[in-house]
Amino acid sequence: MREVLPELMRWWRAGETVGVGTVIATFRSAPRPPGASMLVGPAGEAVGSVSGGCVEGAVYELGQAVVASGVPELHRYGVSDDDAFAVGLTCGGILDVYVEKVSPDTFPELGGIADDIEAGRPVAVATVVEHPDPSRVGGRVVVRPTPAPDASDEERTRAVQGTLGSDRADAAVVDDVRGLLAAGHHQTLTYGPDGERRGEGMRVFVWAFAPPPRMLVFGAIDFAAAVARIGNFLGYHVTVCDARPVFATNSRFPAADEVVVQWPHKFLKAEAEAGRIDRRSVLCVLTHDPKFDVPLLEVALRLPEVGYVGAMGSRRTHDDRLKRLQEAGLTEAELGRLSSPIGLDLGARTPEETAVSIAAEIIALQWGGRGERLSELDDRIHH
Repeated sequence: MREVLPELMRWWRAGETVGVGTVIATFRSAPRPPGASMLVGPAGEAVGSVSGGCVEGAVYELGQAVVASGVPELHRYGVSDDDAFAVGLTCGGILDVYVEKVSPDTFPELGGIADDIEAGRPVAVATVVEHPDPSRVGGRVVVRPTPAPDASDEERTRAVQGTLGSDRADAAVVDDVRGLLAAGHHQTLTYGPDGERRGEGMRVFVWAFAPPPRMLVFGAIDFAAAVARIGNFLGYHVTVCDARPVFATNSRFPAADEVVVQWPHKFLKAEAEAGRIDRRSVLCVLTHDPKFDVPLLEVALRLPEVGYVGAMGSRRTHDDRLKRLQEAGLTEAELGRLSSPIGLDLGARTPEETAVSIAAEIIALQWGGRGERLSELDDRIHH
């Protein structure tokens, strides 16, 4: 969708009607991933691709039919279909393509969504693409990150817009969509007709538009390499920062998206002033050296928005660090944001085990988990 959005918005802002076909699921060697879109413009223009050329003709015709009828359709194209060769998908893949009619009347929220995408603000769109009740197909909800406690009424209203047809379905889908939004993943979700998590019958496609959340790892040590690897695995854009050029090298941190040679507190301050630190950002301070981590934590703990600040060190290092930070003027509330010693109590010893411990704490704090064994709990698994 992102690649065809400028053309779609040009028509939308002009009040035109467009047919939009989107790949919502693929199987085997399908040529385009979920989220790939094709437009059928008001004058018959074709923009974008759902299959790299294989089934565009069939989707184009379906797009014209959907614009005329106003009824959305979900169609499967693949070698298992009788018309496989007729539509040209001979690569062995299977595509599920959802086609809908889009205009200012059918999709009034699109303008705000486009503004968010252009500004780099996270936003997701969940659409019912299959349901036993045909009237529920096309139901849509727009989801933005959970608003802060001091958010305005307007921000709270914008956090969830629209409905999928019932309060139960809305609650289940919004909960899951926020998980996809945190990672920026498109996906088709399956539920029972009223949002039952273990049921079938309702399929919901989620477009999740978000830049990857950031993980900033300070301290070019062996533990940092392991943390960078698991951060990469979890979908973070990982930055490793250290003031020592002999240690902060790309060859030592191949999993990092970038390696920065700079004093950590100066780098973090510059990133924050540039607006590149937000509530999804996580900071892992692994230096456990006062000349590095105290100035860095002074900056980090005073940031108005950051998702997690953890610092490595022994109990003695932690106590000394707290004393130095108090002397630097940090308040109890600011110090209360610090996770130190970093990580959950997993009994970790190696750098890799320690990285799992740190990742587990980040995940638990993000979603409200308590880090306990699920086998010993009776309440819900997802918070």
